[in-house]
Amino acid sequence: MTVAKKPKSGGTINMIISEEGISLVKKFEGCKLEAYKCAAGVWTCGWGSTRGVREGDVWSQEKADIMLIDELHEYGNYVNDMVTMPLHQNQFDSLTSWCFNLGPTNLAESSLLRVLNEGSYEEVPYQIKRWNKVSGVVNDGLVRRREAEALLFEGKDWTEV
Repeated sequence: MTVAKKPKSGGTINMIISEEGISLVKKFEGCKLEAYKCAAGVWTCGWGSTRGVREGDVWSQEKADIMLIDELHEYGNYVNDMVTMPLHQNQFDSLTSWCFNLGPTNLAESSLLRVLNEGSYEEVPYQIKRWNKVSGVVNDGLVRRREAEALLFEGKDWTEV
């Protein structure tokens, strides 16, 4: 299992999301090539991309795939920048999926990040699962996604969720 150790001298080791992490995102985002409003009312296209998406947009599969990889690298960089503790690849993948879905501001302000950076790895799955609401209402799709992300963080099989 790959572990990125954060050097104490101020440098960083940047991880990138693995194929397993990409598979988790794809499973829960699905790919729609015509723009639609997600559960939160945001125009979305491809594999959950929202940046610059407008009503009526239609993407090719190639554009959707490229956008996903570009955005996952961007969201992975947020995880790299904010997490100060060493991560295994599965933990990084889980957090990148979470951040892709919820955004870097939510990560930065979350108790999830606080407990992780305190070294309380065992508390992270619970913290991941807390983020299961859309506009204050529990969303079944998010309950399943957060369960899968929590299992992946723990290095367990998430594929049957």
